[in-house]
Amino acid sequence: MAGAGERVMVWSHVGLNCADQKTTEEFYTRYFGFTRARVVDLGEARIVFLRKGDAYLELFAAGSAAARPAQDDGPQAPGRMRHLAFQTDSVDAFLAELGDAAEVTLGPLDFDDFICGWRTVWVRDPDGVIVEVSQGFEDDRSHDKDGA
Repeated sequence: MAGAGERVMVWSHVGLNCADQKTTEEFYTRYFGFTRARVVDLGEARIVFLRKGDAYLELFAAGSAAARPAQDDGPQAPGRMRHLAFQTDSVDAFLAELGDAAEVTLGPLDFDDFICGWRTVWVRDPDGVIVEVSQGFEDDRSHDKDGA
């Protein structure tokens, strides 16, 4: 709880432009455990909010402008979101469940040189957004709260 004069700031959501909101909603509900939290009817359009715990995805109908498909672990240009990321207990089990529902763009890669058991794969969602799925990542507890 914030004290007098303190401002509260919490994570809210990521907004995604979707070629087909229903397809995108089904992808994130089936493979990532999101559920529909709200639909905002705007008349000719709608916004769909998906929720998993404290994380939300806000799904918009995309405009007609075509975007260049992201590669590997996502766009590297300033101002572009690189990728969404999720943690799982097994990258291999996730990939088995996913099957051919999404293209793997990079990996799976093992990062045991940094964290024992850290394994990651990147896949492309129905709208071309790169989604990272990792297992075994842990914070480095040797740093103080300022990261020094």
